[in-house]
Amino acid sequence: MKRVCKLTIGTLGLLFLGVVLAAGDAFAQTAKDLAGTWTLVSSTTEKDGKTSDTWGPNPKGILILDAHGHYVAVGVRADLPKFASKNRTTGTPEENKAIVQGSVTHFGTFSVNAADKTMTFKIETSTFPNWNGIEQKRAFTVTGDELKITAPGSGGGTLTAVWKRAK
Repeated sequence: MKRVCKLTIGTLGLLFLGVVLAAGDAFAQTAKDLAGTWTLVSSTTEKDGKTSDTWGPNPKGILILDAHGHYVAVGVRADLPKFASKNRTTGTPEENKAIVQGSVTHFGTFSVNAADKTMTFKIETSTFPNWNGIEQKRAFTVTGDELKITAPGSGGGTLTAVWKRAK
């Protein structure tokens, strides 16, 4: 005697929904899944038990990840001073200090390890030269159009950056 298992469309739908919900962040598994342009929502640094806004209250930034594993990342304070001389190469010591302390940029290649939910950035060049040529492993999570990355901060401590996928 044959036993026939009947599943209704509703049961199949619930089963599919359960699989999707259980997968959660599992869809962002590869560099191709993360590929695109992301804009900075917030950036905080935890250092010595204190948390502060890394790039001030309204940070500006962009993270571009391509499907071939190349990236560029920029983080900037929104309130950077303009150069009085109107010439980038003749800034005052105070203007130069504000720019250096209020921004960082780096680019290179990246890879994704889905098993431990980390990205490894191989930094080719950075405006913080101590990072040139090094690799940094960074924890990440993806929830919908939000990418959250935890990384060593260029000013010490631990940085948590929240990015939103650009539309």
